[in-house]
Amino acid sequence: MSDLTETDIETILDCARNVLQLEAAAIHGVSERIDDRFITALTLLATCNGRVIVTGMGKSGIIARKIAATFSSTGTAAYFLHPADAVHGDLGVIQREDLLVALSQSGETPEILRLLETLKRLGSRLIAITGRPSSALGQAADATLDCRVDREACPMNLVPTASTTAALALGDALAVALLVKKGFHEEDFATLHPGGHLGKRLLRVARLMHSGDELPTVGPSASLSDVVGMISCKRLGVTCVTHLDGTLAGVITDGDLRRRLANPAGLIDQTAEVLMTPSPHTILESMLAAQALNLMESERITSLVVVDNDNRVRGVVHLHDLWRTELF
Repeated sequence: MSDLTETDIETILDCARNVLQLEAAAIHGVSERIDDRFITALTLLATCNGRVIVTGMGKSGIIARKIAATFSSTGTAAYFLHPADAVHGDLGVIQREDLLVALSQSGETPEILRLLETLKRLGSRLIAITGRPSSALGQAADATLDCRVDREACPMNLVPTASTTAALALGDALAVALLVKKGFHEEDFATLHPGGHLGKRLLRVARLMHSGDELPTVGPSASLSDVVGMISCKRLGVTCVTHLDGTLAGVITDGDLRRRLANPAGLIDQTAEVLMTPSPHTILESMLAAQALNLMESERITSLVVVDNDNRVRGVVHLHDLWRTELF
């Protein structure tokens, strides 16, 4: 690139800026055309009892794949169907309860139009995202979203650029509006993204804690033998001491017991109430796993008791459980 003149560089930068400005303008133009047709499309998506099938040819097909992926990652069962494959044997995947979202800038893509007969026969619903609402596709759809652009960002006004960007943005608008309508929350996102960094960051303590039969608990009057037995049995290095109503009285860790052995006189006769650390650090099960990790690291502890708003014991989360999520 060293042979470029200052004029060449400025021309290239102007070209890049022009592309971005044209595509931004295309999205802005689509946003100004959001109206009742968008509500109709959203209602179709929200009331769909089957799957959302997204389709498109060429560059529109690439955008359709992304839209399908966005729907799936936000709680709506969706997948991409290649229209050419559909007319060569894959039409059987479309069922009556399914909803088809078809992308075609011209609205006259032959492979897309061939799907219409099958949709009409099955009674499946159709949302069209097209640059020509008056096209065959637009006229046949139950909801047609106007995705026209004034021009492509390509100097020849040929290469799909602004039009595909606008279609992608409109698909994102549908997906986000749908997740808001469904009440999709952070914990739902984490459930669908267990392997990704975002999903791990949004993990709740409730997903990682030991509860039920795995939960180590003893009463305040439990003997030393019972305490040692509980800690050894549950293998978490700690036991909760709880009142009869399930509220937390304190905790006893294996470290507490080792420190007591430095002065063992009378140890054998001591009860859990004497051995325990009262008012230990706790965390609510609704809190993020990352918050539990931060608390453990700052207080230099390896376990946290998980409680509800009434201080009743719900579980125990161990440092090793958090390490396995690779939160750090």
